Amino acid sequence: MEKVTFGEWLPDQPPVAGALVEAKNVIPQQIGYGPLPSISAISNDASENLNGVFSGRFGDTTKVFASSSTKLFEYSSSNLNLTNISQAGDYSAGESGRWSTAQFGKVVLAANGEEIVQAYTIGTSSNFADLASAAPTAHFVSVVRDFVVCGRTNEEPNKVLWSDINDETDWSSGPTSQSDFQIIPDGGNIVGITGGEFGLIFLQRGISRMTYAGAPLYFQFDTISRGLGCLEPKSIAQYGNLSFFLSDDGFYFCDGTKVQPIGAEKIDRFFFNDAELALLNNMSVAVDPVRRCIFWLYTNNSSIQSILIYNWQIQRWSRGETTADFIASVETEGITLESLDNYSASLDDLGISLDDRFWVADNTLLAGVEDRKIVAFSGATTGAEIITGDLVGQNSVITLAKPQVDSGTANVSIASRTRLDSEVSFGAVASADSENRCSVRSHGRYHRVKVSPSGNYTAAVGVDLDIKARGMR
Repeated sequence: MEKVTFGEWLPDQPPVAGALVEAKNVIPQQIGYGPLPSISAISNDASENLNGVFSGRFGDTTKVFASSSTKLFEYSSSNLNLTNISQAGDYSAGESGRWSTAQFGKVVLAANGEEIVQAYTIGTSSNFADLASAAPTAHFVSVVRDFVVCGRTNEEPNKVLWSDINDETDWSSGPTSQSDFQIIPDGGNIVGITGGEFGLIFLQRGISRMTYAGAPLYFQFDTISRGLGCLEPKSIAQYGNLSFFLSDDGFYFCDGTKVQPIGAEKIDRFFFNDAELALLNNMSVAVDPVRRCIFWLYTNNSSIQSILIYNWQIQRWSRGETTADFIASVETEGITLESLDNYSASLDDLGISLDDRFWVADNTLLAGVEDRKIVAFSGATTGAEIITGDLVGQNSVITLAKPQVDSGTANVSIASRTRLDSEVSFGAVASADSENRCSVRSHGRYHRVKVSPSGNYTAAVGVDLDIKARGMR
């Protein structure tokens, strides 16, 4: 039998042997592809549709929050309720109704471009409130070293402001404070900020790095990229010193010194052809540190909520489909046995495996929102499709296929053609028998194999094929 190993998904390349033309509802792994879980609701309904979810952790306390265009909510794992903890009178919707969030010590920060930056102190606050009377009204908030950093005011869309050192409430510049601001002269509007040991300021047509330099300037600003910037704020994801983002021509990462493409000649053309460009402002992104993956959620031109998945460790892509409206990484609170009844009346109908990290505190979880609820990507395995590029190139017949999928199950179907310009049409679906054999019969010069794993599998790595040359008349 001929062993076909699942290679990279490369929709921007011709469908040649060794590459995949489809990798749907799977996650790239070092060897093969793993399953993409479905979403499962983990909250009751909020009072209105949600557009975000985020979390904060301090000491042994974890808080999970959700947002709408005009409200901020607190999630309770004990009763699954979402309680409005906005300031009195709620908030203005703003340009997009989306929030930028960060955490400074025990203070969770939220900015929407219309209100003074909002603050919630873990262990003390019952509601969000203005960070300080002198705090800015900004679209973006982050933390760089020991400073809260804000960017893009409505009056000055290229302005960066920062608080005093170790004091998020002091925004008065002067001899006793390190608070100050910087206008970035070129690159257009600020689109986002990432923090850490240094800050990255993403602009429409550039990227600047802010580095702490001490008195008298406090922060030094250096241009990392001129001309290449960020297309959408909610395409920016950070893991450690790496920031991933979408630009005008595709996906990139920046490590603070250089910018490099990650989607060129792989998935960039696919994305721009597939995405509904008028709805790119609804994008969202999440980091899954366990799987070493970045997930970008967008609406495609068939109105399907689609996900691009990038494993930065092995530099491979896949894609998925979901019904979630927004995705993010959140910290888990941990669930007690007494709270299980809130999720389901019986363990059989729980919807989330008890082995899932959702139930354990202090884990990072791939989560999101759907309509008025918070959801977690911790449900049953989604139906997957893996399709090879064109195999063989000589007249041949395939009579047997053995999908290499650990546990679970997998079906196989074959599309065979005599010419590369002929329509690709898959034949009947064959299910594996007790010996993992799928009986198929398909002949032609070029073959594509579709493997559809399902159930509780952990890896789909390839398919073994019984291929025999066939004489020509």
